[in-house]
Amino acid sequence: MAHSTIKVILGGGMIYIRKKLPVLFGLAILIATKLLFASGDESIKQNTGWGNPVAGNEKSQLCQGCHGEDGNSVSELTPKLSGQYEKYILKQLRDYKAGIRPHEIMNSMAVELSEEDMADVSSYFATQIKMKGSESLANGNGEKLYLKGDISQMVMACVSCHGAKGKGLTPDTPMYPVIGGQHKAYLLKQLIDFREDDRINSQNAIMSRIVRPLSDGDLEALAGYLAAQ
Repeated sequence: MAHSTIKVILGGGMIYIRKKLPVLFGLAILIATKLLFASGDESIKQNTGWGNPVAGNEKSQLCQGCHGEDGNSVSELTPKLSGQYEKYILKQLRDYKAGIRPHEIMNSMAVELSEEDMADVSSYFATQIKMKGSESLANGNGEKLYLKGDISQMVMACVSCHGAKGKGLTPDTPMYPVIGGQHKAYLLKQLIDFREDDRINSQNAIMSRIVRPLSDGDLEALAGYLAAQ
């Protein structure tokens, strides 16, 4: 069946919608608007790349079973993807597909996806409202470590790469994800996995080098601070 592409311009941003004919143009605008401005006056950063978020919504139905319809998962060990940078999600899917990042479920799911599929799915979750945490998890020691690092252990401040409150610096790099508002249990597991070299897919193994000197208490404090944002 023939396809056509509609270019919708919203608030200075741009989204391309590939659709099967016939589909009402107004419906396409409604869907795109819902995806890009789902929370009233809260602005959404330009988290997306070349993926199609509308197609990604359909392609991510299985993903939504674990990660949530809007990317806010219920399980503490399943990461939130809402508002995460598209390029970061795409990199992780590529790493799962290649087996660089081992995971019993994600490896088998990613291997079935094409490059276009992965970009579309990543774009869909990137257009959702940025993840939010619970203030009850706030940790003063974690905040200090996040903002200032630990000179005595030669640990650099996390804020220099992950931005204020862990909300990210720029969508232009897949290396530094949004981590503020993520589940505490998931964050803690990833930090421990990096420290123990059970996860090695950060750029030039930078995360492993940074967290290696940190104790379990340090990592839990960091995870608590970030999960509160």
